[in-house]
Amino acid sequence: MTATGLKQLSNALATPDQLSNSSSSIDGVPSDLETSIRVAGAQLTQTAGVLLGLSQDIIGQAIVIFTRFWLGADGEAYESTRPRYDVSAAALYMTAKLSFQPTSPRSVLNVYTLLCSSDTSPLWFVNPKGAPAEAPAMESYLLTEGEYQSARLTLLRIESVILRILSFDTHVALPHTIALTYLQTLGATRPAVARRVVEHLNAALLSPQLLYVTHQPNALAVAAIYLAAREDGIKLVDGNWWEVFDVDREELGFLVVGMRSLEGFMRREMEQWKNKTIPLLVDDVDSEIERRRMMVEGE
Repeated sequence: MTATGLKQLSNALATPDQLSNSSSSIDGVPSDLETSIRVAGAQLTQTAGVLLGLSQDIIGQAIVIFTRFWLGADGEAYESTRPRYDVSAAALYMTAKLSFQPTSPRSVLNVYTLLCSSDTSPLWFVNPKGAPAEAPAMESYLLTEGEYQSARLTLLRIESVILRILSFDTHVALPHTIALTYLQTLGATRPAVARRVVEHLNAALLSPQLLYVTHQPNALAVAAIYLAAREDGIKLVDGNWWEVFDVDREELGFLVVGMRSLEGFMRREMEQWKNKTIPLLVDDVDSEIERRRMMVEGE
């Protein structure tokens, strides 16, 4: 395979400076709150993409773009790099625009208005009361012309900021197709195994360990296959087969543990934020930080 072909199957990974000095941490956001907001932003992106009828490939790329932007440019602080709903919207809009499924700014903004309303949203971290029993009236989330023009300008401005922070590198290689190719190579053709592999890869997009920006797609594919085979009781080829795909035992072990821990992490998140909203606006983040500071001072 040519060097260009190999590049298309790999990603630019986060640097140590980005991981230890994300823009949010520089801005004073506690690490646990930062993680909660980022994971909520990824879930918001996923749900919005589904409502817009976008393919999982486009949605996955948008989540990776969102995560890269959240990390900042090599630790560079920027006031808009806190994870929030308009960054999610801009990442999804931009990714779709560059794909075979472009969607209009109006459609994106209407969907985000629905999802970010504490009255109409089906998302547990936006609407703790739960999704309304009846579908909300369109008037409750369709923007007026004035609101739309203002929101559209914000969307396009943040899109330009994302491009600047990422140095216009919007390439994202996902591991899903690679994993299916590896399964065929290993002779593991059971549909149930393939389905479980894809489920693990989709869930890993929400990983608090930032698996998609710290490991290459081939390693993610191998870890999902290993885990799915173990869960389904499928014996793959003898020997350290993962080494054939350029993954060592240490990296495989880390990724498998990370993927397996996601379910427990999400349960803890839902318990921690039970009956509360995760702040997705800068002002709300500041209020949560102040609330925590006052609690510490009051002890």
